Amino acid sequence: MKTFKLCKGVIVAAFILIYISGCAGVGKRLEPPRVKLANIRPESFNVLETVFEVQLRVFNTNDTALHIRGVESELEINGKAFAFGVSESDVEVPAYGTALLPLRVYSSVFDIIKSAVDLHNQDQLRYHIEGKLRLGSGTFPGVLPFESEGNISLPDIPELRERRAPSE
Repeated sequence: MKTFKLCKGVIVAAFILIYISGCAGVGKRLEPPRVKLANIRPESFNVLETVFEVQLRVFNTNDTALHIRGVESELEINGKAFAFGVSESDVEVPAYGTALLPLRVYSSVFDIIKSAVDLHNQDQLRYHIEGKLRLGSGTFPGVLPFESEGNISLPDIPELRERRAPSE
């Protein structure tokens, strides 16, 4: 009877050791990826809401691929809230590689108007984007936060250039 309990204990201990060694990569800390705004274009206009199709360029600086299954993000333009979005994705970013991640964001007409104040005095818009990437691979899917900022060059619109000419 003691031999049976001892054998059972050894088997349980062996399974625990195998499980722990098999999950050694679970505790590995992933570096947050670098994320940049690659493209933004209006998709639809409604009375109170505008939908934009955004593409984010994800730079994976890890030595393992990232399987992104979802993203949530908030976009600010010139320091003011502009749009928020969530999206289900199925994007694989290779180790030390990049990929484009599509995201649909929603903006109220009021947020667009607030962001457009003093637009005619600027050649570039300052953007700030932050959010979370939801990972779907592995036994324990994770969340990687990201934050990025940069400038968006405005197109050379003749009407804006003519309005600005006297003040320059």
